[in-house]
Amino acid sequence: MSFLQTAINPALELLGPKYTSDEARVMLLAIGYQESRFEHRRQIGGPARGFFQFESGGGLRGVMEHASTEHAARRVATSLVYPFKRDVLFDAIIHNDVLAAAFARLLLWTDPRPLPAMGDTSASWEFYLRNWRPGKPHKSTWPQCYAWALEDMAA
Repeated sequence: MSFLQTAINPALELLGPKYTSDEARVMLLAIGYQESRFEHRRQIGGPARGFFQFESGGGLRGVMEHASTEHAARRVATSLVYPFKRDVLFDAIIHNDVLAAAFARLLLWTDPRPLPAMGDTSASWEFYLRNWRPGKPHKSTWPQCYAWALEDMAA
């Protein structure tokens, strides 16, 4: 089974219809490939965790405190039987892929701009940069990661 089936789709179902779209799915897949290749649950040489490589004081804190996502983040945590505490959730996203995918979707939701159209590699790169704010962005790997995401969507 693919990560799309085991984590992203269940996360979107948990979040609800307004968060669910193919554009969201492809962005989440591309970001997962870019950040961890869906192989590394802990950042190599860094503090980030989960396949989406969240940092406690960065993306995780942002999703938990942003006015547009705090309620949904709290609802997701509660439904997965976690207290809404940053240290607990930071530990949980290492192993709970549904939680990690839901929070990754919520991080994308904090951007007031619409998700890029499927197939727009350039706009999706800019969207990723704006929201993930990677310390050392690797633009050269994005096209392949995005292509893998599109392949997963077609499978």
